[in-house]
Amino acid sequence: MTAPEKEPGRLRRALSRLTADEQELDNRELQDDAVSAGATHVAQCSVGAPVCVAGQVRAVVLRPRAGVPTLEAELYDGTGTVTLIWLGRRRIRGIDPGRAMVANGRLTRHEGRPTIYNPAYELRAGA
Repeated sequence: MTAPEKEPGRLRRALSRLTADEQELDNRELQDDAVSAGATHVAQCSVGAPVCVAGQVRAVVLRPRAGVPTLEAELYDGTGTVTLIWLGRRRIRGIDPGRAMVANGRLTRHEGRPTIYNPAYELRAGA
């Protein structure tokens, strides 16, 4: 490709960044981070399949189930949200709102929401 052919794409991206609202820019950044981590976007994940998702923790809740402590985290990647559930845990150091992370596990649905039980995870720097 010659330089003049590349310029319209650059100009289009620059104009898009200038006219986008802050939420849209944050979503794009999360999506780009997920791709760079080798993850699949939540919106593209299939129920029953092993998945790797990456994003930002939005909420962490302790929610006992049948007398067993259960830690739930909501992970948002710019395309959708997945609930991460650790059975038998009250707290996991480092998993806090605003934290970037990558999670691996088998995707299922719980109460109509994409969910991964006891995911393997990696905490990431920045958010």
